[in-house]
Amino acid sequence: MMENTISNVASLSDFHDHSNNDSIHLMYTEAKIPLHPKKSMLEQIKEILPRIAKNAEYAEELRQVPDENIQLLKALKFHRAFQPKVYGGLEMSLPDFSNCIVAIAGACAGTAWAFSLLCTHSHQIAMFTKQLQDEIWLVNPDATASSSIAPFGKVQEVDGGIVLNGEYGWSSGCDHAEYAIVGFNRFDAEGKKIYSFGVIPRSDYEIIDNWFAQAIKSSGSKQLKLVDIFIPEYRISKAKEMMEGRSAGFGLYPESKIYYSPYRPYFASGFSAVSLGIAERMVEAFKEKQRGRIRAYTGVNVGLSTPALMRIAESTHQVAAARAFLEKTWEDHRLHGENHIYPNKETLAFWRTNQAYAVKMCIEAVERLMAGAGATSWLDNSELQRLFRDSHMTGAHAYTDYDVCAQILGRELMGMDPDPTMV
Repeated sequence: MMENTISNVASLSDFHDHSNNDSIHLMYTEAKIPLHPKKSMLEQIKEILPRIAKNAEYAEELRQVPDENIQLLKALKFHRAFQPKVYGGLEMSLPDFSNCIVAIAGACAGTAWAFSLLCTHSHQIAMFTKQLQDEIWLVNPDATASSSIAPFGKVQEVDGGIVLNGEYGWSSGCDHAEYAIVGFNRFDAEGKKIYSFGVIPRSDYEIIDNWFAQAIKSSGSKQLKLVDIFIPEYRISKAKEMMEGRSAGFGLYPESKIYYSPYRPYFASGFSAVSLGIAERMVEAFKEKQRGRIRAYTGVNVGLSTPALMRIAESTHQVAAARAFLEKTWEDHRLHGENHIYPNKETLAFWRTNQAYAVKMCIEAVERLMAGAGATSWLDNSELQRLFRDSHMTGAHAYTDYDVCAQILGRELMGMDPDPTMV
């Protein structure tokens, strides 16, 4: 496990050189076909990571994923990771998918964050009606969706669906999506909230460029503005039904190994994978910097001093532990799907909270290294300060907040009912 972890990240040191393989770039972006179709998706992605890493600073300035990064990944058909095979999708296993996101995150966290969501939303769309899926993927098999699922909008019930108004923030990757999944509350006859999702085409919303953040800047997590948008019933699904195997799309693909599962674990899988990728790259970047680090005032090589060695050792152990923990969780997802075992409440609670604990470990490992990396690591052109910022952002999402996750798991372990204020 350790050897595999270190070898994967060690290759990332090459991605931050100013390499320029234009022939590879042209083949991916113009021919739109993989260079090595017989290679695994991870192997193919590793071949394009130098280009993505080279774009990392520009991506931050752009505040969204560069078009080139999207083209490179789409050329490999990675955006079809969780799309049903009937539409040309790959139906990748969660372990295979997550390892790809880890690799991308080491080159550019914002690209990994946004693209992982463009992928995982296809898993969610596969749980909507067949009519919606045909409407999207028979017209454009390459179509993807961003999302903003907090129920910010105002709903008006009308014949055949709803009319929705609202401003929806944090829609990562929205500039590169053809659809958006938005959350809202409907109400039953007794006034009880029914948390639901609706899928809307790009023509139905305006993107507000308000993404000015201090970390994961290139995710392009902008705001969607909806004005009097009609969403028909066939493009709506109740969240509870999508978590309990009762949505309209459940069972449409009985041979599949990934759809016998709730949407949420797949939707959130990328968050911890991004955090792991950042932490693994931080370990390597710290080692690269420390090997030649000389204290300015004394001329002493402090990069190989005992404190530095202790920091790199402990963080390496911690990151390896986070990877092992996540790999076990991803494998559990895979086995449940392959055996068509729908996860019970306890399993879902672990899946929900395991990734947050792994993120916590990754952030701690990054913090330990940054604290001993020296003042030059805080300069704008330092990769380390970008990794530090991005690492902390991975723990700021509602789904990776460990204060919340610890309470969720604690209640489940003690046989208590879930707290409805914690999702």
